[in-house]
Amino acid sequence: MRLMLFFDLPVLTSEQRRNYRRFRKQLINEGFLMIQESVYVRVAINRKSAEFLEKRLLDVVPPEGIVQTLIVTEKQYASMNFLVGASIDDVKNNDDKVIII
Repeated sequence: MRLMLFFDLPVLTSEQRRNYRRFRKQLINEGFLMIQESVYVRVAINRKSAEFLEKRLLDVVPPEGIVQTLIVTEKQYASMNFLVGASIDDVKNNDDKVIII
């Protein structure tokens, strides 16, 4: 299961840039991996944990801009096609370390 997050945040004022940096830093601290500019993804054990993570992100979203999430299965995520470029081969972008008990 993957939680994908898309955002478009204004960065015109110093406060907006500060909010952007804080939000991005929080995403990285939560274990998200940047797959494109303003597109992040994180592996979740199941849908419930992905929804829990969504709710936790509500505490750190900036007051302005657009932040969207999408929960997809591993099969759906693996079916992503790259028209240009290649997949990021990072341990955070791999569900091999997830152990389901």
